[in-house]
Amino acid sequence: MADPRLAIARRDLAGLRREKTIVLALLIQLFVAAFSSFLVVGLTSMYDPSSVESGGVEMAVTGDARDELLAAAERHDSVEAVPVEDADAARTAFQSGRVHAILAGSYADASDGGRRILQVRATAPEGSIRTTLVVVQVRQVLQTLERQERFERVDHLGTSPVPLPPESDGSPYFGFTYTVLLPLLLFLPPFISGSVAVDAVTEEIERGTLELLRAAPVSLVDVVDGKSLAMVLLAPAQAALWILLLRFNGIDVAHPLALLAFVAAVATLTVVIGVVLGLRTGRRRPAQLLYSVGTLVVFGGAVVLPEHPATTAAKLAVDSPTALTYAHVAGYAVAAVALYALARRYVERVEPEGL
Repeated sequence: MADPRLAIARRDLAGLRREKTIVLALLIQLFVAAFSSFLVVGLTSMYDPSSVESGGVEMAVTGDARDELLAAAERHDSVEAVPVEDADAARTAFQSGRVHAILAGSYADASDGGRRILQVRATAPEGSIRTTLVVVQVRQVLQTLERQERFERVDHLGTSPVPLPPESDGSPYFGFTYTVLLPLLLFLPPFISGSVAVDAVTEEIERGTLELLRAAPVSLVDVVDGKSLAMVLLAPAQAALWILLLRFNGIDVAHPLALLAFVAAVATLTVVIGVVLGLRTGRRRPAQLLYSVGTLVVFGGAVVLPEHPATTAAKLAVDSPTALTYAHVAGYAVAAVALYALARRYVERVEPEGL
């Protein structure tokens, strides 16, 4: 005789086709993973607007420190600095739309009689679609100016300043991909699996079919095992597909087996929570509400851990895991097994409400 738990698992997986919300969520994830190389370019522009060429930003530069500002602006290909004689001419050019921003630099004497202080007043458009890109370019020019001034004034400092971080020309594309997109694709399947587990249990209770399953004869533990198995296996299966599609799009993902084990552990935790809430409440709406709030609280509370789950996934994907990273993966696996064992003991001793 076939294992009844496998039969229940197959039935639940087949029934997912009727859940339009779940199917839509899966299709959205599939679309993101399949076309990630195109979508990430647009998403990265929101994550870091400076990563996208804006067609050039023209800035009117005026004031006593005009030469220093012009030298800083020349280091940025996307910025065209226009020297202007006075503030009135710069304001006129800005108001007429000939330039996108104004940088007015001036020197002020320090109160202690030391070297003069460089002050810069920046003017950017207000309420424009282009405002964000203009502000980003202005910030980059000012950061370059700060580096220049620090370098030139180092001999006049009485104490050594904090060393500046090295300049980096790395693309934010990869930072966004591995720290935002990849964790999103890996953690959504476990959360969806837990939500489906809530529906699978409460639907059986509300329709009265759970009692029929138990008369098969199938114990309540077998029912829970079958439903949990289906939902737990669904998450790493999705994650494996997303990883393959990401690689097809040129996004390499290291340590796929460790990532899949990590996803399976997280999925076990969420599915167990969903099953227990479904059995405890016996109704879909309160169970889903408790599940949604509970998972958000747990995931948000993960910031107190030495390494956040998203960081663990990112470090594995970029092939830079540490001993702490592997310890976290093992810790999630142990916690998943322990919680599942406790859930089975609970099911053995407690009848679900509503039966």
